[in-house]
Amino acid sequence: MVTPDTPDTPAEAVTPLLRGVAVLRRLTEADGTLSPSALERATGLARSTVDRITATLARMGYVRLDGRDVTLAPRLMELGNAYLAALRLPALLAARADALADELDESVSLAVGDRDGIRFIHQATRRRAMSLSFRIGDLLPAERTAPGPLFAAEWTDTDWHRWRSRRAADPEDRTFPAVPRRELPSGGEDFAERAARASRDGWSLDDQLIEPGLVAVAVPVRDPRTGRVACVASVVSHTSRHTADDLRDTLLPRLRSAVAEMERALREAPAPEPAPAPAGLATWTGASKQELGREFVESLARGLTVLTAFGEGRAALTLTEVAKATGLARATARRALITYEHLGLVAPGPDRTFALTPRVLDLGFPPLSRTSLPQIATPHLAALADRVHESASLAVLTEAGDEIQYTARVATSRVMSVNITVGTRLPAYATSLGRVMLADVPPARRPPATVPPLTPHTMTDPAALTDALDAAREQGYALVNEELEEGLRSIAVPVRDRTGRVVAAVNVAMHAARRTVEACVTEILPELRETAAGIEGDLRVAGRFMGVGQG
Repeated sequence: MVTPDTPDTPAEAVTPLLRGVAVLRRLTEADGTLSPSALERATGLARSTVDRITATLARMGYVRLDGRDVTLAPRLMELGNAYLAALRLPALLAARADALADELDESVSLAVGDRDGIRFIHQATRRRAMSLSFRIGDLLPAERTAPGPLFAAEWTDTDWHRWRSRRAADPEDRTFPAVPRRELPSGGEDFAERAARASRDGWSLDDQLIEPGLVAVAVPVRDPRTGRVACVASVVSHTSRHTADDLRDTLLPRLRSAVAEMERALREAPAPEPAPAPAGLATWTGASKQELGREFVESLARGLTVLTAFGEGRAALTLTEVAKATGLARATARRALITYEHLGLVAPGPDRTFALTPRVLDLGFPPLSRTSLPQIATPHLAALADRVHESASLAVLTEAGDEIQYTARVATSRVMSVNITVGTRLPAYATSLGRVMLADVPPARRPPATVPPLTPHTMTDPAALTDALDAAREQGYALVNEELEEGLRSIAVPVRDRTGRVVAAVNVAMHAARRTVEACVTEILPELRETAAGIEGDLRVAGRFMGVGQG
């Protein structure tokens, strides 16, 4: 663990930034949640320091303070997204990896080298009882993987020395929480031979090195500019489906063909257009400090904003460019970069530039990379329910489009309340949630409009339903008054993904006696829109490089 007291820590390193990174790493290792007292023990920091750091991270939207626990929040993924965007490989190659996984009906991974380990940057997994459990950002020891020998084939003497030192210090792989501990700590002597063979053959096998039953074959994807390994594509399976030799004989040819397509995509990719740099960050941190006082650690917040200066078209930046992108003083940006270089999160490059390293993914990305839409929505629904004192829900359309299914819900405690549980399905046409989602569906793809009445108030006329959907699309909300059940009134707004497509809806439902229709529009609708905006913001970050599950 790197702390300010480490002997080789540079004098100019930012102590609060070192401590904040330590907190984020401990949370990541704990799968995203720890109590403050557990963080105190894990980091060796004083409780008051932990409290100030977590309060600052919460202000940034990077963690949530849930009662007695500190929990990583989806917005933290913007740090890992900065690395993945700067790398460009997921954007350029993920679709081809996904297509290969569909064709072979096996999991396909893309990995990059990270010192003497490998780290996943994309996963296309299969839904099976026995499926791949590795996540984006997980770090694995190179010698226990199929990609590892391909990266090791390019190692220098210094790299091999680092690997041997790590093996001697950690023979059971305790520093790699994503893999089981090594059963035979003395193994691995043949890794140099495997690396030499991989260099000669142009591919590598993993025959149950991580755990019994797991096999993989890997092929390098080379950078067209340098000829060096940019990433490694691997097909992963189970011995119940393929032996390692079977993978080599039957799937390796198709993997090689897919890699050739990936390398062509890299050759033909146009130079990236620099995406807009984040704006106003220094001003925001200053305002937060003024509002929160000593509970807001401004040097930590400003240091973390430095990572967001990088991205697509901004893979390598000078100190001046980092300062300009963040609005920070050069001296502040310089000290942050010195700190990150010490932590291994940035590396110096040519012409006095800096670039992010794969280790940025250590900051929360693995546990957050499988965040689902209900997990994203639930904290926002809880805040909404607390503000309006009514139950709040998230739902999606079923595949047929004729029903909604509740996937997240926060209920309030009332003598008379709406009794709906997660998983409940209801007819879409008679609910505010359904109407606001159907409004985004092209008319030709909507389910038949012939529907039975559920109450005397249910709208069943096809023309009237079409008008209601048109109005919902134009107004951005739907209000349904006693059409599903007498006495039940609800209002809903859509939730859109980063492409603008409606993927879900949120609503507030209540007894009609508690609020008039007008009060629903004037009092509840603004709160609903604020909630949807918060969910959409998290969804944009979480869904930038991976799909977000709806269940």
